[in-house]
Amino acid sequence: MGKFSAVGTVAFIIDIGVFNLLRLDPVGMGPLWAKVLSVTAATTVSWIGSRYWTFRDGRSNSPVKEALGFFAVNAVGMLIALLCLWFSHHLLGLTSAFADNVSGNIVGVLLGNVFRYLMYRHVLYRPPRGAPRAPRREVVSLDDRSGS
Repeated sequence: MGKFSAVGTVAFIIDIGVFNLLRLDPVGMGPLWAKVLSVTAATTVSWIGSRYWTFRDGRSNSPVKEALGFFAVNAVGMLIALLCLWFSHHLLGLTSAFADNVSGNIVGVLLGNVFRYLMYRHVLYRPPRGAPRAPRREVVSLDDRSGS
């Protein structure tokens, strides 16, 4: 969960940064297209971190097949965020940058991340049954040391 959170934090920063850059006046992109592009950039970073660090025990031998599954899962996660953003922006009429960030980048990303984590852990990066897990580092407390 810690590695997932670390990769997710980096992806989240990219998502928010790209989203807000695209919403600035010089670019002036609408909130839904800005979200599509920001999630695409964040998903690319997230796939690399998930494949090579977070879920390395369960990655497949086919990076292309895995990437397709990963991007499909993230497309659904993006749809969750887009629905939150659309609902807030178009139905509720909350069109400020702050409202767009709350609905798309907090509520939408939070709900999307719950879906993503479950899909990554239990479907996309599930280690094969009976496969040995990578050895975990042993944590030794200073109180457990002998000979001092």
